[in-house]
Amino acid sequence: MRLRLPEERPTEPPTGFKIAHPVLSQDGTRAGFTGVSLGGALPYGVVADASCVYGRRHRAPARLCDCGFHCVHERAAAEALLCTEEHRAAVLLDITVLGAYIRFERGFRYARQRVRIATVGPCACGARAVALADAGWGRPGWRALAAACAGCVRGRTSVSLATFARLAGDGLRVVAGGDPVETVDPGLPEGLGVPELVAEAALLQARLDWFQSRLAHLEGGGAQQQAGP
Repeated sequence: MRLRLPEERPTEPPTGFKIAHPVLSQDGTRAGFTGVSLGGALPYGVVADASCVYGRRHRAPARLCDCGFHCVHERAAAEALLCTEEHRAAVLLDITVLGAYIRFERGFRYARQRVRIATVGPCACGARAVALADAGWGRPGWRALAAACAGCVRGRTSVSLATFARLAGDGLRVVAGGDPVETVDPGLPEGLGVPELVAEAALLQARLDWFQSRLAHLEGGGAQQQAGP
């Protein structure tokens, strides 16, 4: 006799939490996320469908496989994962579970998801993040990003939180320190509000300061060479 899992028919899609690394496409036109464990080599968008990472032809989530997206029920459980060394640079995702799912004691394994909110932690120096900057690693065609403050961005490839949300699309909201950054229609970049403009200005000022310090260093080196014998 084949055992069948009990069926649920919720009136609204379930919600959950997970962690992931934000990523930016090589050409800088798209943004998304990549997982921290199973399936981490496959970046996904704000709205995405799961597939079996083992290459099997069944639809995810299969009962006798561990494929599919994963999330936990409680926000605190997902935040606890951010305490580990390898996950410190990840962001917290608030997601909606779509399609078929399998419920477990601590979370779901499911076929389709929508990322509603991405919460970005502080910069590695401890300051409030205003941007997501090149983390120094990535996947083929994608750069992994990590939280950065205005002073730590320097000359790295980076995007403001609002720009990341706009590139990711599909209504994604990006949050830093509990203050939401409103997303903007990709076709209407002139609609940026005060929070977005402040973040962009801080990012530009940090880059300007870095370039000025480099220029001063180069000019100082050149003066010393001219003064020598």
